[in-house]
Amino acid sequence: MNGVRSTSPRTVRGGAVRRAAALLTTLALALATGCGAQDSPDTGVGAGKGAPHMTIGMVSHSGDGDTFWDIVQNGAERAAAKDHVTFLYAHDKEGAQQAALIQSYIDQKVDGLIVTLAKPEAVRAAVRKAVAHGIPVVTINSGGEFSRAYGALAHIGQDESVAGRAVGDELNRRHAKKVLCVVHEQGNVSLEDRCAGVRKAFHGTVENLDVDGTNAPASQSSIEAKLQSDTSLDAIVTLGAPMAAISVKAKEQAGSSARIATFDLNSAVVKLLKAKDVTFAVDQQPYLQGYEAVDLLWLHRTNADVLGGGKPVLTGPALVTAKDVPKLTEYTGRGTR
Repeated sequence: MNGVRSTSPRTVRGGAVRRAAALLTTLALALATGCGAQDSPDTGVGAGKGAPHMTIGMVSHSGDGDTFWDIVQNGAERAAAKDHVTFLYAHDKEGAQQAALIQSYIDQKVDGLIVTLAKPEAVRAAVRKAVAHGIPVVTINSGGEFSRAYGALAHIGQDESVAGRAVGDELNRRHAKKVLCVVHEQGNVSLEDRCAGVRKAFHGTVENLDVDGTNAPASQSSIEAKLQSDTSLDAIVTLGAPMAAISVKAKEQAGSSARIATFDLNSAVVKLLKAKDVTFAVDQQPYLQGYEAVDLLWLHRTNADVLGGGKPVLTGPALVTAKDVPKLTEYTGRGTR
């Protein structure tokens, strides 16, 4: 209990008794002061009485129904509750609308912004305007290579090229020859980087297929038609968890034997891993992206901390397979993986 000082009563005589009295006094002082509660992990620097209130807004490129972003939000909301922060969230798959949402948070004079850079050119001016207005920005998930140039404090996510190469290497180990890389959102630089990374490491052929990730029936039909027209395809790589389940259905309908791998996790993917309908998945830990982004902005506000030293803070990739299912089931069940 550092910093607690005690003095033995003047009337006490004898070394042993004096030491006992000193200990009792120390314990009493510790209880009275909460034993340094102001430094506990739950409150942190200034998170208790007198802590500055913050409002943090997040704008993502999520389409409707994308479960990946539910996990990001869960992480952000947990950190916001811990830090006594008001957390706001908005999303749109169109770059122009993302920029408009960022502007709306500027107008609300939020104390911090978390944004994705899936379509960096579309949001560049809005991000720089936020920074110019004194609003600290953290980027997450996508477009990390643009983050620093736009004035952000840090980028939190995985290096998509590195993740793509990891997938290519794993496909080589599994002796795949021809891969279909399913891109569910055209113009998303992170998805393009994933497929490019696969192509760079993979010893066989990689072919991209663009689908509309917000239209499951149309996406399934497109994948099914491709598998039927090219029976040499022996592997499918999807770039988001919802697309993995769609690809499993398309494979079954097409009568294909192609093995399926996916980026990102959700509870459905864990079940597919257990059933061995998906051979492996790439986990970039979206819960961590949301949690650390809020925490970083709070630490910057209360302690002038900056994480990463200008370099991206990596949350992945980690390859998971059927052997990881027991733990993953626990984590996905509570919305943290």
